[in-house]
Parts: sequence; structure tokens; C-alpha cells
Amino acid sequence: MSASAAAFFKILRHPFKFKLFLFQKLPAAYIAGVRVKEVDEKKCVVTVPYKWLSQNPFRSTYFACLSMAAELSTGALAMAYLYKINPPVSMLVVKVDSEYFKKATGKTYFTCEDGELFKNAIEETIATEEPTTVKARSVGKNKEGEIIAEFTITWSFKARKK
Repeated sequence: MSASAAAFFKILRHPFKFKLFLFQKLPAAYIAGVRVKEVDEKKCVVTVPYKWLSQNPFRSTYFACLSMAAELSTGALAMAYLYKINPPVSMLVVKVDSEYFKKATGKTYFTCEDGELFKNAIEETIATEEPTTVKARSVGKNKEGEIIAEFTITWSFKARKK
């Protein structure tokens, strides 16, 4: 793992620095209570609570809050490999697919295990100067381990000119 990726993971694991990051870059996720529970170079686990600020009228977590947590579980892995690299690489969500299986009535844990896909795609983008995409999968489960939702988030990466 690169030193810059390790530095970004350290920020994500630090309670105050991560909250500051969320507040500055993703204020809606901060307000909804989205948090990184676990992260390394291959996997990221993000939680979203069921509470007043994240609920819908049907007494479950609003789909947009579930989507924020799923996106962060994938995006945090990508951002780690982009943190302070040269040449810079831009990233953008280009597609989101989701399926919902059960009402989210408690804390939901979204897990993405596609860190290696991001690392390889970003390396390829830098080497070829051609855009690449990654379809990352994030699975949301409740504390009992039942699947609440599954997301496939497609990220696009493009190296900026040297």
C-alpha cells in the first residue's frame, strides 16, 4: 500500500478528522449519521443509523441515506488510492443500481470489498492516460446479518494531463 493511501485510511479511522472530513465534503452524510466503521486497502464498512434524521414516512431508513452509505463504502476505497497522487486523477459516479430486500429499521452496515479493483483501475488510468470505470458492489446488512440492500456503483476515473 502506498504511503498516501495509508495516510488517507488514517484520516478515515480518526474520529475527529473523519467527522471534519464528512462535515466539509459530505454534510448530508454527516447529518444523517453515516460513519466509517472499518477500512483497509481491500474493504470498507460504513454504517447508517435508523433515526429521526435518516427516516422515511414508512418507519425505515430513507433510501437516499442507504445510498449515501453505500456510495461512501465504495468511494472511500477509491479516494484512498487517489489521495495526493501525481498526476491527479478525477473520479465521478456515473451509474447507481440498487435492489432493496428488507426494511432498514436499525443500523445498516454497508460493505464493499473491491479495493483491489480501484487500485488496478487507477494504476491503469495513470499508465494509459485513458479513462477507466469500476463497478463496485456494496452490500447492506442489518445487525442480524440479513441483507437489506445491494448497490452497484459505477465509478469513472480520468487522469488529468501531466
